[in-house]
Amino acid sequence: MLSLETVSTEDKPSSKAAWLIILVAAVAMYAPTYWAAAGSIWQSEDNAHGALVFIVVLWLFWRERTSISACPAQPLYLQGGISFLLGLIFYVYGRTLESRSFEFLSPVFVISGLLLVMKGRRALLAAWFPIFYLLFTIPLPAVIVDTLTGPLKQWISVLVESALHGLGYPISRAGVTIFIGQYQLLVADACSGLHSIFSMAAIGTLYVYLRKNPSKLHNAIMLASILPIAFTANIIRVALLVLITYYLGDEAGQGILHGAAGMVLMLFSLVCLFGLDIILSRQSQKTSIR
Repeated sequence: MLSLETVSTEDKPSSKAAWLIILVAAVAMYAPTYWAAAGSIWQSEDNAHGALVFIVVLWLFWRERTSISACPAQPLYLQGGISFLLGLIFYVYGRTLESRSFEFLSPVFVISGLLLVMKGRRALLAAWFPIFYLLFTIPLPAVIVDTLTGPLKQWISVLVESALHGLGYPISRAGVTIFIGQYQLLVADACSGLHSIFSMAAIGTLYVYLRKNPSKLHNAIMLASILPIAFTANIIRVALLVLITYYLGDEAGQGILHGAAGMVLMLFSLVCLFGLDIILSRQSQKTSIR
């Protein structure tokens, strides 16, 4: 007597071959994009996090491969096709007009579309975070940088001047120019902290995701704290550079200690983030015990 076995779509050789073809096509399509970034924008201080984020994205997809593969095949051709086509449009537009933001946005829609066409909504949900995390590889558009940099520099200048003046230092300010002692310091665009905030958002979001705390309130507070922590850390960084210049001179403030202040910024941000996580966890434990 013959018995028939149902073979799932993910186990069929034809399905594996289709995924292999898709992988090869994706590598051929996007390898030039990321290779060019490795030799250009990822070499700059503003977008140095891009390479690390890209590696993390690859690891996240590899980590979720089993969950994605286990999803039953329930293709959504219309939704997937629209997403895929939109991603191709972004890619062509970005490559043709050298718009890096659109070029790096393209994989988000292309991958989403492929998952919908090949597997369906469940596969897209299984891969939602790696796809979302791709957004952190996108260089900030110039219009956003220009819009936010000015106000950030102004706020930082005001807060640093107020804090150091309150501590008794001979400091004054004119716009984004700080005067302390015999020195005059301009809070440049790089000191606005915009890119540092973006990098910290990438690290903090990844930490919250991997931490997988069951409390939605805990996670919401952690995510909401990322930007204030990063902004505060940048204020401390600028204040340190002002004090270094005041005590050690302009050469010290613009030399190796300038880079060291950036490391202090990131370290301070991470310590605050981890510390907040510990405090919230302990508070939650106390509440549950009561």
